[in-house]
Amino acid sequence: MKDLVDKAAVLVEALPYMRRFVGRTIVIKYGGHAMQDDELRASFAVDVVLLKYIGVRPVIVHGGGPQIKHALGRLGIESSFVNGLRVTDDATMEVVEMVLGGKVNREIVELVQQAGGKAVGLTGSDGAMLRVRPKRVEGGDVKRVGEIVAVDSTVISALEDAGFVPVVAPIGADQKGLTYNVNADEAAGALARALSAEKLMLLTDVEGVRDASGQLISQLSVEEARKSIAEGTIREGMIPKVECCMDALAGGVSRTHIIDGRVLHAVLLEIFTDDAGVGTLLVP
Repeated sequence: MKDLVDKAAVLVEALPYMRRFVGRTIVIKYGGHAMQDDELRASFAVDVVLLKYIGVRPVIVHGGGPQIKHALGRLGIESSFVNGLRVTDDATMEVVEMVLGGKVNREIVELVQQAGGKAVGLTGSDGAMLRVRPKRVEGGDVKRVGEIVAVDSTVISALEDAGFVPVVAPIGADQKGLTYNVNADEAAGALARALSAEKLMLLTDVEGVRDASGQLISQLSVEEARKSIAEGTIREGMIPKVECCMDALAGGVSRTHIIDGRVLHAVLLEIFTDDAGVGTLLVP
């Protein structure tokens, strides 16, 4: 009987959050280990479908760095990097489109549908969704790596209204229609702002943001985040993720999260429980 009561308690705890998020968009950046482990993949798909069934409007933006690296290796195409960005020449971009816009995107669509949902796969170049220009970085030319300059979320809203889960590959196009590789976190943040999303969630392979002593920070304000970056507490790969969340907050997104995608049902745990969750919440 205690197990049944505990299950009921979980539902009661989730009820106010269900009321709050019905009809609201939540943009989820899906990547890292959560995309590669079968149990985590199934867990993520169930989370997304459950959100859809209770009236939340999930939008998935996915990465695919390891899959791109594997495909380039099989084809004998060597990669070089500038400030952590893969130099994306024409040959590399062909592989990026094949992997992100093809294989990975279709796999995620099918994953959601196997869990009982309806999903549609897109790239950021569809419907002029993500307009980009060449990204400028110090230290060299990264070629077809794009910086987002405009977002048209019309096609995403139409799919949401029709009951579908949009699954977006981070590929944008310039004014001439030339495609570019876009950072998935940046694409998710830009779409979250354009959609006036209630939440932006970045799934990562770490627990979240840590303080100087190495302890997980469950909640972080923009002011505290900027201070931590300046002091070097937040560093390396966590900096662009935190900056992405801060940009989303500045653009009207209500809450942003950096969560541990290695935890089963991480999305549901972060949204529907009263506890600290499975990552770091960034607030204005």
